[in-house]
Amino acid sequence: MALKQSQRLEQMLHESPEVLAGVIKSSMDAIIVMDDAHRIVLFNTAAEEMFRCPVDEAMGNSIDRFIPTRFRAEHRTHVLRFGGSGVTHRSMGALGALWGLRATGEEFPMEASISKLESGGSKLFSVVIRDITERKRAEEALRASEERLRLAQWAAHVGTFDLNIRTGVNIWTPELEAIYGLPPGGFSGTLTAFENLIHPDDRERLIELNHEAMRTGQPTRGEWRVLWPDGSVHWIAGRGQVLRNESGEPSRMVGINIDITERKRAEQELATASERLRLAIESGSVGGWDYDLKTRKKVWFGETHAQLGMAPNETPGSFEESWSRIHKDDREHLQHALRVARDKHEQFTEEFRVVWRDGTTRWVRSRGRFFYAANGEPERLLGISIDITEIKRAEQALEESEQRFRLVANTAPVMIWMSGPDKEPTYFNQLWLDFTGLSETDLQKGLAGIVHPEDYPQCHEVYCRGFDQRQPFRKECRLRRHDGQYRWMLDIGVPRFHEDGSFAGYIGSCIDVTDQKLAQEVTSEMTRKLVEAQEQERTRIARELHDDISQRLALLAVELENLKQNPFEVENRAQELQKRTTEISDDVQALSHDLHSSQLEYLGVVAGMKSWCKEFAERQRMQIDCKLDVQSTLPREIGLCLFRVLQEALHNAAKHSGVKRIAVELCENSGEIRLTIRDLGKGFDVEAVKQGKGLGLISMRERVRLVSGTIAIDSKRMGGTTIHVRVPLGSNSDSARAAS
Repeated sequence: MALKQSQRLEQMLHESPEVLAGVIKSSMDAIIVMDDAHRIVLFNTAAEEMFRCPVDEAMGNSIDRFIPTRFRAEHRTHVLRFGGSGVTHRSMGALGALWGLRATGEEFPMEASISKLESGGSKLFSVVIRDITERKRAEEALRASEERLRLAQWAAHVGTFDLNIRTGVNIWTPELEAIYGLPPGGFSGTLTAFENLIHPDDRERLIELNHEAMRTGQPTRGEWRVLWPDGSVHWIAGRGQVLRNESGEPSRMVGINIDITERKRAEQELATASERLRLAIESGSVGGWDYDLKTRKKVWFGETHAQLGMAPNETPGSFEESWSRIHKDDREHLQHALRVARDKHEQFTEEFRVVWRDGTTRWVRSRGRFFYAANGEPERLLGISIDITEIKRAEQALEESEQRFRLVANTAPVMIWMSGPDKEPTYFNQLWLDFTGLSETDLQKGLAGIVHPEDYPQCHEVYCRGFDQRQPFRKECRLRRHDGQYRWMLDIGVPRFHEDGSFAGYIGSCIDVTDQKLAQEVTSEMTRKLVEAQEQERTRIARELHDDISQRLALLAVELENLKQNPFEVENRAQELQKRTTEISDDVQALSHDLHSSQLEYLGVVAGMKSWCKEFAERQRMQIDCKLDVQSTLPREIGLCLFRVLQEALHNAAKHSGVKRIAVELCENSGEIRLTIRDLGKGFDVEAVKQGKGLGLISMRERVRLVSGTIAIDSKRMGGTTIHVRVPLGSNSDSARAAS
């Protein structure tokens, strides 16, 4: 019947060209007819749409126009081979990938079939072309989807299997083989091979699970361990589904397996961590609470009951009851902290007091956080708390100790500092702040700005070396005072250690030694000048002995030698020689008196000073008006001091004043001795002399100071000089040194 219909249709097409043209025009596939020269002689509507080319532009042109350049030579070869084969129909899709070229320049994949026609002795070729762009895209999307599925299985450690229950053949994906520690293709596909991979302790249970699934046809699931070829143990979770054939008998079982080893390890670690947390809570007196904000249900655990002063079998019945245990002075602050943590989604840590039933107050530190629903509303409050009463007591004791230390340190007469183990300063007492004019915060930033630039490098080196060696150190440096003046400081530091022996830092003190430094400098300068004066005095005595006494004695010896040779002149010259001998003796005695006057010991201070003035006036051929009015017996040290000052003053006057008359007055008045030496000579600049190298004025001042006296020197150029000395009779300080 179908054959007769096909024959009638073929006859109709041959007898009616209009019918054939209508079929060609309405075809959804492109139909192109070309002659043996490859020129287009028919181009249907579908071809126009497919190649984006009007029929009038296509007719008469070569078919090569619609073939990409790289395929044209191959296309001609195929057409020629087809034309000589005698085969009337052949799919060109079997010849490899076919590509068309639209008039717009766009290439596209296609399938084509070609037929050979004979008409009036001419050879024609008809080509039916189908655009397979969408099919290619679908195939590519399917391949990409399959690849993504394969990658997802690989990344998720998921594998699939397909078991033929009747034959026992079990097909595994490569991902499933990897889950069981096998290389690709390493699974033999038998049930026995699968069962041998299961851990012995789980094997029987899994076999029974599979048999039950095949018997009932119900989905199954389970977890089991497998042994990899290297001996390691891994956990697998699996699901399976039994499929039945047309007769209702189980025929196939398909399913997936996933590696859950990491999850099992995490569960084990979580269980271990939970056990550790439980032990920590029990051993550390930690309490906890889990409060459902919607149901207002609160779960207590740990030592919460003990922290609230309850028995072990007691817990607060409600949130309000537990809140009532909080000290009333701490509730507002705790409520504020909870509101801030809730609104900002932050963790809170607060310390507050709780009041037990017996009135005992304990300190508690709580830490917790809110958990929120999907809409952002808080729904749960979870936290823990510990009793910190002993810590608070220790902190209070430490604070009181710190306050006592600061009180002592701030009232100490020395500058006290402390530093931590990192060498950074941590504390300066009030004297530091008063001295520098800086705040403690400014000082804790470092002392480089107030230590003299010349002293800082060495001081820093001593400081760091002491820290590194954990040894006491001492150093001297100049610190800038609040008024800008640099003062010398002696800084002594000693290491501090905790009770366990660990290093805690340093504590030190600074003492202002500027005056001591200046005194040392003055003493050093005084010593130098005393040595110079001693040498000068020795030089003077040596010069007088050599240039005067020795020469005169030598001359006397010569005269005596001459007299020896002329004995007849002895009587005439004896008196002259005796006079010269007496003069030499008097000069030696005067020199001795200058060094040490024995008259002070035998005659007393007043008479000794008067006698010496007379001798000095005679030697210097001067007039000394000496007025002495002292009734008390002067101590030796005071008398010697006044005598040495008198000697120095008269020697200076005789040497520099240029006058031959000097007034000396010694008197007693209101428990003190006053000595005045005055001349009307040239005078001098007192300040200039103080800055000079001479020792006279310095020695006078020092001697008077050692007997607690005072000395004033008034002098003007061409206006004379007056020296005023006042010494209290009751003074005995440093008297031994004044007498030296």
